[in-house]
Amino acid sequence: MKKYFAVLSFAFILPYFTSAQNMADALRYSVTQINGTARSGGMGNAFGALGGDFTSVSINPAGLGLYRSSEFSITPTFGQTRVNSNYLQNNMSDRKYNLSLSNISYVSSITAQNHGKTGLLSVNIGIGYNRLKDFNSNSLAGGNNAGSSILDNFASNANSGNWSDFYEQLAWETDLLFKDENNIYRHDMEDSGYGQSHQKSISRQGSMDEYSFSLGLNFNHKLYVGASVGIVDLYYKESSSHMEWDANNSIDSFNELQFNSFLRTGGTGYNGKLGIIYKPVNQIRIGVAVHTPTFYNLNDIFETSMSSSVTYNDGETVKYHTGIPPVSEYDYSLETPFRAIFSGAFIVGKKGLLSFDYEHVDYGSARLYRGGDGYQFASENRDISLAYKSVGNLRFGGEYRFTDYFSLRGGYEYYPSAYASSAFGFSQPNSGTDLVIYSCGIGYRIGSFYFDAAYRYSVSDYFETLYPAPVSDNYPSPDMACFKSVRNKFIFTLGIKL
Repeated sequence: MKKYFAVLSFAFILPYFTSAQNMADALRYSVTQINGTARSGGMGNAFGALGGDFTSVSINPAGLGLYRSSEFSITPTFGQTRVNSNYLQNNMSDRKYNLSLSNISYVSSITAQNHGKTGLLSVNIGIGYNRLKDFNSNSLAGGNNAGSSILDNFASNANSGNWSDFYEQLAWETDLLFKDENNIYRHDMEDSGYGQSHQKSISRQGSMDEYSFSLGLNFNHKLYVGASVGIVDLYYKESSSHMEWDANNSIDSFNELQFNSFLRTGGTGYNGKLGIIYKPVNQIRIGVAVHTPTFYNLNDIFETSMSSSVTYNDGETVKYHTGIPPVSEYDYSLETPFRAIFSGAFIVGKKGLLSFDYEHVDYGSARLYRGGDGYQFASENRDISLAYKSVGNLRFGGEYRFTDYFSLRGGYEYYPSAYASSAFGFSQPNSGTDLVIYSCGIGYRIGSFYFDAAYRYSVSDYFETLYPAPVSDNYPSPDMACFKSVRNKFIFTLGIKL
């Protein structure tokens, strides 16, 4: 069982304990929740059949064909992410604020020569970007009287011959690992018992931004066809610190330790999108879109460091710090899943509308490939296909125009967990960790200018271990921490029709 628990741990631990690329990387960059304009955000981003908003280019590019005039928009966003944790029956919380731009766009509308007749009535060209994902958050978890240690994994790996300069070597240099008379690697808590205190902090930064070059065609105000090429700029940075200390003064020799890790990932991805929107009658719109996988070329920089305090039998206390930290740099590629989106919208006179999107994506089809040293990730891709599943993401939105100038909006989004209910013969605790987003917004239009504002509230629970399980059954399994992430986001769009 330890073997499978250790494999599943990589889905919970992000850069911890691995400078190699794995299933966690594939999922992190495959799951998206678009952040575009305030109008779209206030309506749950259910714009696959509505169009006329640049957010739709990242959902269904046929929406570009519904523009009737040229337009420029910019969307600043301010948000707070709070992460609450429960670990060893102890509650902790941390938060992070973030100011960013979730959308900048320009659409040029060109009227065809046969405007007002039949056939192709207009050609619209769009350029801009939408934010696909925001990584920014801080989290903190800790508790007392732990029944396992980060050193269990180090000792287990060392005795199995899996020695790493990033982990076991650091524990050896800080005198946290030692050999007994039988030449077996051990640590102090194996002899004195556990019961120490734990605390882990993680700071995450970065985003995935999609720059789109799009074309939308309007045929007879009935059929709209669109295509786009997307270039995704990916940047992710994570700094983690794990601490343990003997608060009860019950462990011989061991006083405290701190293990730090740092991961920075950067790269560029490319994708294509095709879509159509059809209006069988003026009140109904039906949309279909397909997204190719995004093909990323990525670069990881990873490093670790460690410090400790040890008291020896003669009473001397020594504090150790590792020297220049080992650094790993690695290039690799990632193919995210194919996506298909089915959308519908119902227009209620000139006052209101309702819309929905259904997005199908198979996260088990994500693939790592082309490592910088020629590695092809066969075992990692097998784990991805077993651990992740197909899901249907849902987005609903509505808008009501009280006057020609003022509109009120609301939305709901549901993103099921990407984890299969079981994998490798065991249940996955994150299989039920769905993401739900509630939104509302207002719009004000006067002449060629418009202003939109939206508020978005998202909540999700997830489980992580503070460190992976040891590969040997001689050590206890680590306890699981429960996290609850709550995001509050305010979005503002300023636009002008040209």
